Amino acid sequence: MRRRNKGMYMDNQSYSISDVMELCLLAGKLMLEGGAETHRVEDTITRLAMNYRVETINVFSTPTAIIVSMREENTPSDYTKLVRIHDRSTNLQLITLVNDLSRRAGRDRLSLQEARNELLKIQKSPAVYSTLVHIIAAVLGSGCFTLMFQGSYADFFPSVLAGGVGYSLFLAFRRFVSVKFFSEVVSSFTIGLIARICVHFGFGVQLDKIIIGSVMPLVPGLLITNAIRDLMSGDLFSGLSRGAEAFLTAFAIGTGIAFVIAAG
Repeated sequence: MRRRNKGMYMDNQSYSISDVMELCLLAGKLMLEGGAETHRVEDTITRLAMNYRVETINVFSTPTAIIVSMREENTPSDYTKLVRIHDRSTNLQLITLVNDLSRRAGRDRLSLQEARNELLKIQKSPAVYSTLVHIIAAVLGSGCFTLMFQGSYADFFPSVLAGGVGYSLFLAFRRFVSVKFFSEVVSSFTIGLIARICVHFGFGVQLDKIIIGSVMPLVPGLLITNAIRDLMSGDLFSGLSRGAEAFLTAFAIGTGIAFVIAAG
């Protein structure tokens, strides 16, 4: 939780404390949806709010919610609001743009409306990489990870096939199934099945190396990193939440692969 005092005026335009609150919550929501650490979200919200007639502010964020309480200058009571975060992914560009806006708001003396317009523009901006680029990266990554884990060159193409199909299924299921766990189980099961079929018909040699390399695009590397980062910075609730989410993802991957191995 972050708390700061002594705000400053950025412009003489008329706006209410609720307008500042909406701006701050939108900034925090975008950052959490992009996969930002909670301490960065709290810092960005605090920086942004202190530019617009806010005397004191307290921010508490978790991976699934943000609570902000702020007080306008010369007013006796605080204004508090909560927003839930339902969708989370990895979008470092989104985090960078919102983080940069929070600093430019003070440096360039942006009005509240200007900051809001820029934030809405960031929210509507298309993703840097298309779905096709994501799949191509997963395809190449799967093959390269297999080689890195000492798989043979004969295992490269089965890994490319299994990793590409598995990751494509993961993206497709996530569009229709709200529970991420089921998408990961189906994807890892498909990867294990393709790897087993390839080895059975002689298109691959080492089943374990093919599977390990192919599931790597599904491994929540950023989630684990942020969990450790949050724990180290003292955000225990957030760190444990992200750690539990990473454990569930690992459990889902293991469950899908286990079904294939047990069936064989």
